[in-house]
Amino acid sequence: MSSAKRAPHEKMQFQLTLRRRGISDQAVLRAMEEVPRENFVEEGFREDAYLDVPLPIACGQTISQPFVVAYMTEQLQLRNVHRVLEIGTGSGYQAAVLSRLVREVVTLERFRSLAKRAQARLTRLGYGNVEVLVGDGFSVPDEAGHFDRIMVTAAMESIPDDLVRLLEPEGVLIAPVGPQTGSQTLVRLRKTPDGVERTDLIGVRFVPALAGIAREM
Repeated sequence: MSSAKRAPHEKMQFQLTLRRRGISDQAVLRAMEEVPRENFVEEGFREDAYLDVPLPIACGQTISQPFVVAYMTEQLQLRNVHRVLEIGTGSGYQAAVLSRLVREVVTLERFRSLAKRAQARLTRLGYGNVEVLVGDGFSVPDEAGHFDRIMVTAAMESIPDDLVRLLEPEGVLIAPVGPQTGSQTLVRLRKTPDGVERTDLIGVRFVPALAGIAREM
């Protein structure tokens, strides 16, 4: 069956799965519906684009399963005035979802080839409020400024203080924290006048966040 004929049924099931798993923010559900996930997966996996599973992409990375994308997005409690930093661009899918909900998205990717492909894809699909930068998520350049929200889409053994400092007052950061192999805990930090509040959310499994710009052959 062609992708065009499959899409309506698949997208309906896609939305039902997210709702059944507890995603209730209507703006997040609408953003998940609007972003064409099939355009962000590798060609050989497009038949599986709307399954609730992670899928492999280039450079040994993955595109997260839709529930995790929606859950992390919902937990950020986004508003359309927000400026958001994403660490780990990958295919650009998460950045595209964020872009439907906020004013601006800056996303960092340590693999130059992934960053180049993601920027081209996002531009082609009309996500004009996303800027893709090649960079180190452990050392975000000062010129990037500060952010209302930060999302990390790779596993960190601990969240660097330098990343937390980039948050505006009342800003929120969400990241998978734990060992680079095995499972991690999704952690949400909120910067308050009294300090940083931490909330542990759900168990997840992400590829590791590595320091530096990747050397690619």
